[in-house]
Amino acid sequence: MIPTPGQPKAHYGLGAANYHTGETVVLIRKHKRRQEIAELLQALVDKHPTGTIYVAWDNFSAHQDDEVEAVVRSAAGQLVLLYLPTYSPWLNPIEMLWRHFRREVTHCELFETVKALIEASEDFFHRYNKNPDKVLSIIGAHPA
Repeated sequence: MIPTPGQPKAHYGLGAANYHTGETVVLIRKHKRRQEIAELLQALVDKHPTGTIYVAWDNFSAHQDDEVEAVVRSAAGQLVLLYLPTYSPWLNPIEMLWRHFRREVTHCELFETVKALIEASEDFFHRYNKNPDKVLSIIGAHPA
């Protein structure tokens, strides 16, 4: 008899990369619903309390919700959402970082526990936040 792990315990990475500095903000959560999307936007506003924050993202249904809209309204023009065309992930820089993350952290890897996977994920983003030029290179940005 071969033991099976049962139902997968999904976790999701929600993140943003600063196109100018290479800094990332990544949240790892059990869900990627409107509450988590709003939490990410609020984290961006908290991290950058001055200036305008432009967020490029797709037309995922959770992106267009009252909770998300509440964060945008409370940011009083500081947060600008740029909706990308449907089915065009190559236009979103964070997608390039996710691809790199999968290659380095999860490709051909089997983690004993979900906790170990989350720790490896957090370690990846912690390391890359220490080397923002590498993030800029991955997302196709050119530092000034």
